[in-house]
Amino acid sequence: MADLGTVVVIGGGQAAGWIVKTLRKEGFEGRLVMIADEIHLPYERPPLSKAVLAGEADIGTVRIVDHDAFAALNVEAWQPECAASIDREACVVRTASGREVHYDRLVIATGGAARRLPASLVKTSHLAYLRTLDDALVIGQRLRESHSKRLLVIGGGWIGLEVAATAKKLGVDVTVIEGAPRLCGRSVPESVSAFLLKLHRDNGVDVRLNASLVSLDDFGYGVRAQLADGTTLDADFAVAGIGLTPHTAIAERAGIEVNDGIVVDEFGATSDARVFACGDVANHPNAWLKRRVRLESWANAQNQAIATARAVLGLRTPYDEIPWFWSDQYDVNLQILGDIPPGATPVVRGDLDARRASLFFLDGDALRGVIAINATRDLKVAKKWMSQGRAVDIAALADTAKALA
Repeated sequence: MADLGTVVVIGGGQAAGWIVKTLRKEGFEGRLVMIADEIHLPYERPPLSKAVLAGEADIGTVRIVDHDAFAALNVEAWQPECAASIDREACVVRTASGREVHYDRLVIATGGAARRLPASLVKTSHLAYLRTLDDALVIGQRLRESHSKRLLVIGGGWIGLEVAATAKKLGVDVTVIEGAPRLCGRSVPESVSAFLLKLHRDNGVDVRLNASLVSLDDFGYGVRAQLADGTTLDADFAVAGIGLTPHTAIAERAGIEVNDGIVVDEFGATSDARVFACGDVANHPNAWLKRRVRLESWANAQNQAIATARAVLGLRTPYDEIPWFWSDQYDVNLQILGDIPPGATPVVRGDLDARRASLFFLDGDALRGVIAINATRDLKVAKKWMSQGRAVDIAALADTAKALA
């Protein structure tokens, strides 16, 4: 730690927040600069599509640290400011406004931006994307306005479905269009896609699958969507949730290796030993999945950042956690742990129709992944087994007469 005079963090989200917290917790007393394009202190994103959108939470409840605690960290927060370039030879970060800062270690925690629909399709201003706190506040206000009765959600992934569920809770009529043949098709098996489809339709959402968007135009005081099959859908406004584009441009311009995210090792180090990356923007070797992956999850943003901050200080503990993700929709809490191989047949414990079930994915007698629907206790037991590498009895897994533990 003796050679570390200055650590610079590019980004101001959850991963950046945990970097600065952990550096100070582990005893770093040098200069700490955080360059972020948002005005807010670091905050968590999962509540944005739920409590913040519904008007039940605001910046005060989603911050990682409050103003007093952040002040105690003694961070120079350059906000709102955009880091424009990294000069690796001189170890200098330059910003869009012309400021410069020298670094001994640099952490890139830039996250990503909501993926945009092709500009050729969009001819309306009544379209929003949800990524930032300000996005959520604007969309939430729009949902709660008396004249906003109909919402079109473009994309049947996690963000789109959570927005749809929150909008229904606020009394808005919702139509979801998804170009693929099923919901969340990249991350869950067909049985869970069917469960999600039934869940939303049971709650009054009009879900259209295989619905390819051709155009989105102004129509009256709202928006009209034209689908490839000739169908038109009218709404007061639209929200698109079609994925995330990682903010890798600054790393690419600096000659740092990028391949679906900034390529890092198990300690968060990039191809430049002085530069680290973590969170949504980082592509890391995951010991559990046995492959490289870029994870977009709350748990990864926090825990990879903690491991990376320690590595910056020379405390090298590999980041090797089992991937974990969750989503809340209506009265359903769905959690995914580990590896869900495409096309694999799970062992089912419980009843999907009753909205309480766990799906276990095995390789021989080794548990590789779990999807738990309103079954948090099952997930906790499964995580313990997976961490221990314990062999499991397939017949016992499905037997709800016996406690899983």
